[in-house]
Amino acid sequence: MTNKFLSMLRLGTLPLTLTFNIAIHCAAQTESNWKLEKMPVGLETDFALSALPPQLRAAATVYLTDPDKGFYIARQGSNGFVCFVARTEWEWPEFRQDLATPISYDAEGAKTIMPIYIDVSAMRASGKCTPLQIKDTVIARIKRGYYKAPSRPGISYMEAPMMRVYTSSNPANNNVASVSIPHYMYYAPYLTYADLGIDSSSTQAPFLVNPDAYTLGEGRRGPYEYLISPLNETETAKIQKSGEELLMRLEEYKPYFKVEGAMSGHHH
Repeated sequence: MTNKFLSMLRLGTLPLTLTFNIAIHCAAQTESNWKLEKMPVGLETDFALSALPPQLRAAATVYLTDPDKGFYIARQGSNGFVCFVARTEWEWPEFRQDLATPISYDAEGAKTIMPIYIDVSAMRASGKCTPLQIKDTVIARIKRGYYKAPSRPGISYMEAPMMRVYTSSNPANNNVASVSIPHYMYYAPYLTYADLGIDSSSTQAPFLVNPDAYTLGEGRRGPYEYLISPLNETETAKIQKSGEELLMRLEEYKPYFKVEGAMSGHHH
């Protein structure tokens, strides 16, 4: 996502094992909404898989959320792709119940980016960490190189017909909406708009997802940048049509999952 695209919407951003130690970082949680509600397994599975193109779903690894433990592997795949529904955004130091972003990663993203999601999910599930403690822990780990940048080009498919996300790239804005924006994200570690020769306020592609000015500090390059490629209107319409049943199930489960807008021509 780009600051431009992220101003329209904010996507979420996990190794295959838990890699954190929360005991020395966190105090007892005092907020009442820290624990997530468990989504129905079938619904969460289908929602997670919707991030991937249909031909990759059958052999992909699926992660689901256990509110008491965090992410766990519900189905081990064989094609290197992983998918999950991100329900906590560490950049925003708050816990919400209504965030849900289907995300997938190839093998490189599963190794280098997914660990953050796994650790954040586990820290929240522990009940011992405040949102700010989680944010500070992730930032400290990024700065010291504990979380690694992708070592090669790769892709995150985000073809889901709906995601409920923050509507701005700025954590000071905590508005959330359910939107339909199928797109692809290509890993672009440390890339900036200056490198692209583009003013970050431009509304023209290419779009760069770059939240690091708000998280790592102004002028600091981050390891988890993405170049965004939105699907065209025809492709988006096909995804929305094929996802009608899933959208109905989601809306029946939680009315706030009703899609409020479609932004098929833009990106984070």
